[in-house]
Amino acid sequence: MSGLTPQDVERLLGDPGDPGNPYGFAAAVARDEADAHPDDLCRALVSAGFHLNYLPKEWGGVFDSFDRSLTLVRAAARRDVNVMPGTMFSIIAATCLQLHGSEEQRRRVAQILTRGGSVGFALTEAAHGSDLLAGEVRLDEDGRLHGEKWMVGNGMRCEAVYVVARTGERGPGAFSAYLLDPEADGLLREPAPRTGGMRGVDTARLRFTGLPVPEDALVGKVGEGLEVAILAQQAVRLMSMAGSLGIADSALRLTLGFAHERRLTEGRRTSGTPLAETPHARRELAVASAALLAADAVALAAARGVHVVPEVFSVWALAAKHVVAEASDELVRRCATVLATRSVLREQAPGGGLFQKLQRDTAVVRVIDASPLANLRAYAAQIPTLVTRDEVPDPDPLHRIFALDAELPPYEPTRLDLVARGADPVLGGLPEAADAACEQLADPRTAALVHRLAGAVATLGCEAAAVRRPGADPNALVDLAERYAWLHAASACVHLWWHNRDRSLYGGEPGASGWLRAALAFLLARADGVDPRRHGPDLLPAVDALSALRAGGLLFTAAPVRVAAES
Repeated sequence: MSGLTPQDVERLLGDPGDPGNPYGFAAAVARDEADAHPDDLCRALVSAGFHLNYLPKEWGGVFDSFDRSLTLVRAAARRDVNVMPGTMFSIIAATCLQLHGSEEQRRRVAQILTRGGSVGFALTEAAHGSDLLAGEVRLDEDGRLHGEKWMVGNGMRCEAVYVVARTGERGPGAFSAYLLDPEADGLLREPAPRTGGMRGVDTARLRFTGLPVPEDALVGKVGEGLEVAILAQQAVRLMSMAGSLGIADSALRLTLGFAHERRLTEGRRTSGTPLAETPHARRELAVASAALLAADAVALAAARGVHVVPEVFSVWALAAKHVVAEASDELVRRCATVLATRSVLREQAPGGGLFQKLQRDTAVVRVIDASPLANLRAYAAQIPTLVTRDEVPDPDPLHRIFALDAELPPYEPTRLDLVARGADPVLGGLPEAADAACEQLADPRTAALVHRLAGAVATLGCEAAAVRRPGADPNALVDLAERYAWLHAASACVHLWWHNRDRSLYGGEPGASGWLRAALAFLLARADGVDPRRHGPDLLPAVDALSALRAGGLLFTAAPVRVAAES
């Protein structure tokens, strides 16, 4: 069975701007107002096999590569990001079972998921949030489970649930994993607190009141539950980026449409000048467009990189998630500035209230697997190792990651690791890529930004040493982790341009560098902690590129695919 393509999804779901389309924007807004789950949308996608695109072929799925799945999920999520938890929330539990489940447990989960059911993932607790080592849900000496997990995705409707529970006293080895029946006596399911965005999504509290746990419910070995759960979250971060990009695509597409159609007035007369061509609006749209270009390039690189160098994904996934989520958040804020009053109207506004839903949804996606601070803290201590460059890295992995026509090796989740092994290949390979790019770039301004990036990356090692000195600012290490994320993203953009300079990217001519100039200007500004608007002229190629993609009916991505005609 072959998998769906993004074009298949677009044809299946139709014009999202059609008010009568049950899978369109108007239906999404109506569900949002009613706190309703997207049942019809999910059923349509499941009937077409959409959910099989994250399941391995040996389980009856059609998963091929994360870059393909990223674009596929984005095509659906741009209509309503709630479709992701509705059809793909089980990816974490599924990955855990791939890593350490028994043959019988894998068979059971595969049967549930291939028919469109769901498997819950119960890890966090309300009292402890991202402090996973403090978890209190405990398996007692009599083999009974006590305590409460919260914000369990699809927890009210799942047919099985993967639970991480305390079986020891301290440290990561004090937790084990169990695959349980949510209908069993001793487990109470109730809705979790409602969220401001992604309204209607199924999240639950699971309360264990002495639930008897059978011996064959243990997944893997005693003491490895937390480690495997953390490894599996690297995969879900890739899919959460698809959600951010889907929201960003719709927010920018809506705002560009409004800005190009809106004519300014002078007194009682319409001047005929589109809002999009006025200096302030054009600059805001340029920031938003550059943010989307940067986010797309970073997500695409991560989705391909996990196939080639999964050993470094304990950091790469976190850094990419941070950049994509923060860039998408900034995009939505810039769009709100352009829409002005219409950004807060629930009626008689572009999209008929859609923009407010997108604002709320992006805030939830930003924290869906961990807060921005928790993401940064999770890898901050590894930065000294990541920025060490003892030797020139092998260029072949970088070519396989960034050349979009290069064949990817199969995804091997067993190669994921809790700690990145060795230096970051993206930063490590930048000096050679930057020198080569500067020799070929026709635009001196883009070349100057590439040179500036190379200089910033070269100083990261010294900065890492400085933040560890006695008396350093207690926030310095987390601040450096954020700077690292933005510089990693900028480096990924340079590699993407260099390895694809003979092909069209973002609708431009082969070798065109306007998109790179805009993305680098945005990312370097964020790395320096300054407002990207200070680099306004460098950002302008971004709004021109994405306006052209919108006019051509194409998705806002490096290798654009055609979207359904929009009303």
